[in-house]
Amino acid sequence: MPEARAARRIARRLHEGGTSAAFARRWSALLLVSAALALIPRGSDVLLGIAQAVAAPANTAMPPAHLPVPSSAPASSQPRASLPGFHTAPPSFPSTSGGTTASGPVQVQPAHMPFYVATKGQTTIYLLGTLHVGDPSDYPAAQPFRRPILAALAASPTLALELSPDDLIESQDDVTKYGVCSRECLPRLLPDALWRKLENRLRGNPAALDEIKKTRPWLAALLVETYDSLAAGLQTEYGSEAQLQNVYLKTKGKVVGLETLGEQMRAFTGLTLAEQREMLAQDLQQTPAENVADVMELHRLWRIGDADAIAAWASAKSDKLARSEPVSNAIDNKIVYERNRRFVARMLLIAGPNKPIFVAIGALHLGGPKGVLALLRQHGFVVEAS
Repeated sequence: MPEARAARRIARRLHEGGTSAAFARRWSALLLVSAALALIPRGSDVLLGIAQAVAAPANTAMPPAHLPVPSSAPASSQPRASLPGFHTAPPSFPSTSGGTTASGPVQVQPAHMPFYVATKGQTTIYLLGTLHVGDPSDYPAAQPFRRPILAALAASPTLALELSPDDLIESQDDVTKYGVCSRECLPRLLPDALWRKLENRLRGNPAALDEIKKTRPWLAALLVETYDSLAAGLQTEYGSEAQLQNVYLKTKGKVVGLETLGEQMRAFTGLTLAEQREMLAQDLQQTPAENVADVMELHRLWRIGDADAIAAWASAKSDKLARSEPVSNAIDNKIVYERNRRFVARMLLIAGPNKPIFVAIGALHLGGPKGVLALLRQHGFVVEAS
């Protein structure tokens, strides 16, 4: 496809991995914060207050927080599993209801998605690049995934996600424990210019501004990213992980994480203050509308299904965001590249001869010179698109 070829041309100049990690950070943030906010007990009202104030009009009643659980019920009967209090109209997508032709009903096709098969001798690793949010049109009810993906799921005794479902539930208070202060701390942790920029971003939501003052810079950055992402109208119950589990658990049962929530949390809590400030500053570089446009473009490229094209597009978009290249590179290494290496190490421990593993991780972790596909090739695997 023309856009994929153009993106790969950009990728050829990114010998050291570029700065595509800014977008990988955004989607890791979406998984972490969406899940954490959905799981926070009712007594922990700081983050829920931010959710309500940022995402909904004043005095809007907030629905109960809940963990998105896939269901076979029609989409119209399910509550939107976005952040509590977040109400946005979904974007326009092609209808998933199919239609008819002279020869009969039209079969609606699922999104192509980045899907790869890595083999080394008798060891096979299936890799699916996921998005943590999606639209019903991505997963038609009659066939939510392409046949090669469904066949790989059926052949795999283990489904490995970034985080296990149990880990999310057991560690539900980690975000508030490590990201929320007992009193206002954010204004004194930020330079005046950066704090004013954040104030300006939230000027229409004074309640959100009051609550975000109690967060540390890394969590404030994740919240900004998450709300801009969800403003695109995509829904967490149509994230790839939820849909995969809905299919997999009907016939299988072993779902594991490639990292613990504690490990993922430490990628953020281990950032220095300078790195946290840089992360927030990057997230405020673009307007919310520009961030929404990026989310929709990423969703479009993900549907096409070329991991290297996605990585190249993200690199081209992210070049302009870094204020300090050394600090930005340090963030990328902690939040993306170290995790990529951990993912691959865990895959190699789980997979074995005639014991395939199905891996589903964020699409932005797959492509590029420091991505998971390249790391597997370095370990002697032959990696091919399927």
